[in-house]
Amino acid sequence: MAPLFTSALANWGDAPALLFPDREPITYRELADRVSRKSATFGAGKMLVAVEASHSEHAIIGYLGALQAGHAVVMVPPADHAQSAIIDEAFAPDINLRQRRGRWEMSRRGCDEAGVEPHCDLALLLMTSGSTGRAKAVRLSSHNLDANAASIAQYLGLTPSDRSCMVLPLHYCYGLSVLHSHLAVGASLYFPKIPISDPQFCERLERAGCTNFSGVPYSYELLESIDFRNKRPASLRFMTVAGGRLSPDIIRPYNRLMRENGGAFFAMYGQTEATARLAYVPPDQLEGNEDRIGVAIPGGTLTLEDEKGQPILLPGRPGELVYRGPNVMMGYASSRRELTRGHDLDCLKTGDLAELDDQQLFRICGRLKRISKIAGLRISHDAMEQALEKHGIHAAVIGDDKVIHAYCAGPADELEAKRILATASGLTLLQVGATARAKLPRLSSGKIDYVRLTAQFSASTENDDRKETVQGVFAQLFYPARVGPGDSFLSLGGDSLRFVQLSIALERILGEAPVNWEKLSISDLADRVKRSETAPTLETSLLIRALAILFVVVQHETLWPIPGGSAAMVLLVGFGLARFQWRAVAEFDIIRLLRSALPIVIPYYLIVAGYAVAWGEVPWASVVMAGNLGFADPERHSMLPYLYWFVEAYCQMLLLFAGFFALPPVRKVAAWSPFSAGLVLLGVALLARLIIPDLWQIGNRQIFTLPWMLYLAAIGLLAAFADTTSKRLFLMAIGVVVFSFAFYESVWIGTRVKYFLQIPVLALLLFLPRLPVPRALKAFVLPVSAASFHIYLLHRFMPELLLLPLSGKISAPAFSILAIVGGVALGVIAWWAQKQVLSYLSKHRDLSFGLTTIVLRRHWLAAVDLAKRISVPSAAPYGGRQDR
Repeated sequence: MAPLFTSALANWGDAPALLFPDREPITYRELADRVSRKSATFGAGKMLVAVEASHSEHAIIGYLGALQAGHAVVMVPPADHAQSAIIDEAFAPDINLRQRRGRWEMSRRGCDEAGVEPHCDLALLLMTSGSTGRAKAVRLSSHNLDANAASIAQYLGLTPSDRSCMVLPLHYCYGLSVLHSHLAVGASLYFPKIPISDPQFCERLERAGCTNFSGVPYSYELLESIDFRNKRPASLRFMTVAGGRLSPDIIRPYNRLMRENGGAFFAMYGQTEATARLAYVPPDQLEGNEDRIGVAIPGGTLTLEDEKGQPILLPGRPGELVYRGPNVMMGYASSRRELTRGHDLDCLKTGDLAELDDQQLFRICGRLKRISKIAGLRISHDAMEQALEKHGIHAAVIGDDKVIHAYCAGPADELEAKRILATASGLTLLQVGATARAKLPRLSSGKIDYVRLTAQFSASTENDDRKETVQGVFAQLFYPARVGPGDSFLSLGGDSLRFVQLSIALERILGEAPVNWEKLSISDLADRVKRSETAPTLETSLLIRALAILFVVVQHETLWPIPGGSAAMVLLVGFGLARFQWRAVAEFDIIRLLRSALPIVIPYYLIVAGYAVAWGEVPWASVVMAGNLGFADPERHSMLPYLYWFVEAYCQMLLLFAGFFALPPVRKVAAWSPFSAGLVLLGVALLARLIIPDLWQIGNRQIFTLPWMLYLAAIGLLAAFADTTSKRLFLMAIGVVVFSFAFYESVWIGTRVKYFLQIPVLALLLFLPRLPVPRALKAFVLPVSAASFHIYLLHRFMPELLLLPLSGKISAPAFSILAIVGGVALGVIAWWAQKQVLSYLSKHRDLSFGLTTIVLRRHWLAAVDLAKRISVPSAAPYGGRQDR
């Protein structure tokens, strides 16, 4: 059965029905004729017709034609492919009337559930405003549509001379109700086809002779932005608002404006489940009652019920608002099969809390689903929005049973918003939150999109848990220091070694560590939403570090001419000092520098202690970090094997850098331009490289000394400070010259390879800070890079201790492969084990210091035991197992 207003269109003759800019009006006679012709094209039988609900005569005629033919219609938001897909999957429309490439097309398809025909009373299917990601629609009958149209026309006093300005979307029940109610009385509808914010909006309404305007609260915000009250058309006799709560501060001036000009303002309340509207405030009672929803529309009744379903009759007592009337929906549907059901309801429990005042007007107190129960208090989100509104803050409030949160539109003071929430709710500041944002997300109807905000709020609460996780990994790597949400990697004195390890943790927690994450606080990092990586990237310095340590391991085992690993690592030392420890270096903060060196120094001294016990002698040169200076020898047990020169050189570089930048002239230059100060350091380092080896002749051991390698660290430092293209190009030119033409005096054949390899290393650091890499490669590089120091310390244990029983029993190539793979694996295992220990200690900070002492003592004894069993490497500094 078709709604009555669709079959009575011709009764209004040549009166205008639909008006669009720049074309002749469509009269009721023409509309009736086109609707009848469209109706005949659908065919017999009860079908579901999907109509793209645009502001187009084709959409309106298609909609009315389907209704007139007795079919059920589902209104599809225009250009909303996601919602269209949901509707198609859930309800499988038999006919689709949609716009494709600028043309309106009607397509048919067989129903996936053959024989499932909609109920004979079903006329309209409207998706609920909160539907997202899943189908949930309201089933409305022809009787629902007719009853609501007649009721609205009655209390608005609609006549054939009325003309509505149509700005509401037609897939929204409020917009359709405007269409239905005007067509039911022979009134006309004007579609301006421009947004309300357009400067020509008021002029178009004036020219069109509009007598009424219907909008949602957001519509009135836009009207205010164009000074509508001073530009309103003289023909306007009433205005309506529904679809949400409009601030009394906006209702009041519009109500007075309309009354002063002989018109009326209607504040209304409705739900899709009641076809459109179910209450309104009579205009003569609106003054002073701007926060009420009023009385039931003609033909309906409103009552209040308590939690047990018993009626509430006394004024001032809140209860659930219940509506009864002919416009109450048939029920919900979430699938095609549910369209076959008849009428499920005889009343509508709105889900809103309301109370009746002494004037017999209803007032909404809150939403049953929009209430948080915190600390024994029932907090209405709507009441919190109203409290904020009284202080001039427009916000959307959501929450759970732990916290309530206000998303404030515009430049709101978040702290002030929190204080208002706390005062209004009786909660503490710890139980409320506020976020200022440029604008609030809205549905196509103009309503606030609470579903999206709820999803964001849920994500933020998950981020609270993530914050603990991010803070946990920081606490683990900076143990025993205490860390808090406001700390950052740089403020905690992080170094390049911790940087790599934290990069791995953040990749796991956040999906991908953000650029310059070392500058962000733990709280800011925790707020980063984890995302799936479509094109994973990797910081270039991490890839260089991993390749460098692999080069070192391979060279130590095979003597292949692929040196340069240690040179790249020295370059990265300067790069890391500038990025992570520049403040400590520039301020000559020795304590902070030494603290940052502890993760390197402690394992080193454990090895020193192990060798001391194994040899029965203390290698004093290594104890004082001077074993690389050429006056000691491993054969005399006065220093560790040459393998460990890098640790000693690293610590010496820390002190030298700090001392250099402690000089007043240098510090003055550094304060003005760190890059310029770095150039001074590079100049000094290059002079030292050219002059000191001739003055301080210690043979081939000079490659382990600072004069031989300091310029590499200086170039790395400059790479971190090269923050403009001109600086990068200038430094690249310096690097090419230095690495291509200088220092060719060679202590062995791989020297040229070593220096030439630094050119691409420098280029990558300067011009390609992040690289796209396959996930598999990234999964390999990150742990190797993080474990690079452990690999460096332990990789020779594999061939010189653990694999000794296989020496001579397998081929030399097989032995080398096992040594290389095993050495890398041993370092990664040691790194992982250290992580577990630190994780345990950071989570059990209250354990006694004695336990920590026991753990350290066990590590020391293990190192001693290993040292006793390791054969002392050859004393010849170029005997085949050393890094150049």
